[in-house]
Amino acid sequence: MDAIQEPTIHLDLPDPTLPEHRCKSRFQNAQTPDALPALLASTTARIGVGRAGPRYNTFALLLCQGDHAITQDALMRDVDQHVLDELDLFTVHTKITGGKPEYLLRPDLGRQLSDAARQIIEAQCIPSPHIQLVVGDGLSATAVEANVCAIVPALMQGAEAARWSVGTPFFIKHCRVGVLNDIGEVLQPDVVILLIGERPGLGRAASLSAYMAYRPKAGDTDADRDVVSNIFSNGGTDPLVGATSILQLAQKMMQYQASGVKLKLAMS
Repeated sequence: MDAIQEPTIHLDLPDPTLPEHRCKSRFQNAQTPDALPALLASTTARIGVGRAGPRYNTFALLLCQGDHAITQDALMRDVDQHVLDELDLFTVHTKITGGKPEYLLRPDLGRQLSDAARQIIEAQCIPSPHIQLVVGDGLSATAVEANVCAIVPALMQGAEAARWSVGTPFFIKHCRVGVLNDIGEVLQPDVVILLIGERPGLGRAASLSAYMAYRPKAGDTDADRDVVSNIFSNGGTDPLVGATSILQLAQKMMQYQASGVKLKLAMS
């Protein structure tokens, strides 16, 4: 008697984060199936995921869990030191001393440079430049790693071509946007450009923003700042295009000696 062969069972599903699976419609019995590819290609929103009864199907659930892991990783880990070394950025810290847990719970401390940071910046940076460029980790290490090696050299070259003096760039760990005020107080630049990782979306962790202010100082708020946001390749503002927009905005700030709401009023 021939031996009975056990059937081969494959339990693994394909990686749901791969583009060919992420963008595949999971609808059953769609009335216009030919329109689904164009609809899915028009948005990054989660549409056409299908369902199993009243719930997501297994594939959609696994994709959601995988994207959540990407978000958590971008939020909780530190920026790769090799990226900072490539750009020759020295590192200073805010008043956060308890790591990422304190950083997430105390945004007020992330808006203030530590006393040691102030001393280091004063010792190593050029005072009173036209442009002071700073990189901050913010809420996404992935965004910093994905974009700064392209955008920082473009900004430096563009500023030099415009004959603007450029301050010594540096990196701030556990950084929030409001740290612009302290940078302005310490270095007295005309314009501060803070490149910072934005809060990641579900599976979308590469978005960088450039927050900018004209001569920022203690007490300034978001109303005194401008932002160029959603800087990332393949879906957002390309880093080189973003650099052009940032430099054009910096030129307007110096021309009108204002930023934020005051700049908009001056230009109107």
